[in-house]
Amino acid sequence: MSLFVTRIDLALADHAQALLQLLDEYASHPNGGGKALSAETQKNLIPALQRRRDYLGLLAFEENQPVGLLNGFEGFSSFQAKPLLNIHDLVVTASHRNRGIGQSLLQHAENIACARGYCKLTLEVLSNNRQAQQAYRKFGFKAYELEQRLGHALFWEKSCPSSRQA
Repeated sequence: MSLFVTRIDLALADHAQALLQLLDEYASHPNGGGKALSAETQKNLIPALQRRRDYLGLLAFEENQPVGLLNGFEGFSSFQAKPLLNIHDLVVTASHRNRGIGQSLLQHAENIACARGYCKLTLEVLSNNRQAQQAYRKFGFKAYELEQRLGHALFWEKSCPSSRQA
């Protein structure tokens, strides 16, 4: 089976549909929050991404079927005074896991980031998602720490009051 990875063109209906389908699968899984994407999110996501200049999306296809998704956004390293790529979502459909699709998506993202002069790639992963951690380590990711005695970085969040759900 041949794998094909391409940049997402949100103007193409099949790319937009593949993004929504794969992201919904991820969101519905416990590691993605365990809830399907809301109708509002499904309606607004593509137009919102189309307005962003910092978005990088990749799709993996196998025999014309979408099987993987990577959503990334440009960030900035103030310590290196250079842009970086934050991988926000990495999804491989359940039936196609453990076939190297995630590694291919990461490699394509790294190639694009390096060609653009980015200094690094970043991502977040749940502490109990051992399978994803193993895949990220295999690709060369590691926990961020300046010095071992100071510990590694933690990812925290605080929602804006208008975004909190009742």
